[in-house]
Amino acid sequence: MTDLRIGHGYDVHRLTEGRRLVLGGVEIPWDLGLLGHSDADVLTHAVMDALCGAAKLGDIGKLFPDSDPRYAGISSLELLRQVAALLKKGGWAVVNVDATLIAQAPKVGPCRREMEANLAAVLGVETNRVNVKATTEEHLGFTGDGSGMAAHAVVLLERLP
Repeated sequence: MTDLRIGHGYDVHRLTEGRRLVLGGVEIPWDLGLLGHSDADVLTHAVMDALCGAAKLGDIGKLFPDSDPRYAGISSLELLRQVAALLKKGGWAVVNVDATLIAQAPKVGPCRREMEANLAAVLGVETNRVNVKATTEEHLGFTGDGSGMAAHAVVLLERLP
């Protein structure tokens, strides 16, 4: 019997002035960025939490606590590399990733393919196994009023023989 595991991840960060906006490892030119201990890449954080959940590794707060100065300003793609190494060590392979960015602005459509390529490269899978999409919330809630961004991710892992 094939050992498959599904994981779901969710992350949220406040938007603020004076920070870069990094999503899926892509720096998006914009006047606001996400507030966080690392680069605050909300999309990559949701993917990492989904992977951690599927492989029963806890969550990114456990693996990379914001109280640890080693992670201050670190690229979330580097943190994803570390999660990918833990997956490999545990005998897991990524089957697919489906992620949704929730933000009123900016529009990220032109950068989606680069985000997918970044995530796929770090995870060691083909780009057709990673899907990134974005939606607004029609000006409702903290994402709709522009005070923050959120992301959800769902992943499927398979235990390697």
